[in-house]
Amino acid sequence: MALCTPDWLLERIALGELPSDAFTAARAKLEQEPHGLARLARLETDSVETLARHPPEAVAREVARRLRTSAHIEAHLARQPERQGWHGLSMGMPVAACLVLLFLSTQQELAVEPPSLVPVHVELLETVGIKGDARLMVYRQDEGEAELLSDHSPARRGDLLQLSYISGGRRHGVVVSVDGRGAVTLHHPTTLVGPTKLQSGDAVSLTHSYELDDAPGFERFFLVTADSPLDVSSVLEAARLLARHPTEASTRPLPLPGTVAQTSFTLEKVP
Repeated sequence: MALCTPDWLLERIALGELPSDAFTAARAKLEQEPHGLARLARLETDSVETLARHPPEAVAREVARRLRTSAHIEAHLARQPERQGWHGLSMGMPVAACLVLLFLSTQQELAVEPPSLVPVHVELLETVGIKGDARLMVYRQDEGEAELLSDHSPARRGDLLQLSYISGGRRHGVVVSVDGRGAVTLHHPTTLVGPTKLQSGDAVSLTHSYELDDAPGFERFFLVTADSPLDVSSVLEAARLLARHPTEASTRPLPLPGTVAQTSFTLEKVP
């Protein structure tokens, strides 16, 4: 069975962001898919409605606000001794308050997705310090066989991975990843304004497989969960803050309020 056009490529068709030849080929393939043009029409309608709800000037103000908040948090972290770094509640009230405000900002304050957060790769799964049984599961696909990986398994460039989650009774979740090069990627939902709702029951696979790139050191996924809708942009901002500290990014949790739960899984990159 032929694969349908992935969401990230559908978005670029709608935005006209592909080179001419690639656009023509992608559009022709989409037209041959069941409901392909209907998917494109829904996306275009949603984009128009989103722009109506969030005028460019309002988005610009929100981006500026988040940049100021990020700079404040960074400055505060830089002033803290190592022993008061990111461990539990040792952050102190000023930075904790900033993180709570950042996290609680709603999707009505929509931020713009950075160019680096396009569809990508990466991997993992593990459960550390999370409330309940929510967790990630990752399989490596090899010649039709699926191998369930464990935390800190070795991984190589070109490994093809399938990521799944078990909600553990949590109703909403966001999956992001950080690699050894400091890149941050959003995996669920696929866009900043996508729904964060999780399916209950057995393991649920994300819609795309991921091929590991050549980022050195590690690849680490985070599953952030809550019982109410999450602000995707705030989770991404927390991941970007962590990614700026390479020595901490492979071991420490995301700097998020204690009102959410998080779990992570790390793959060790080997030549």
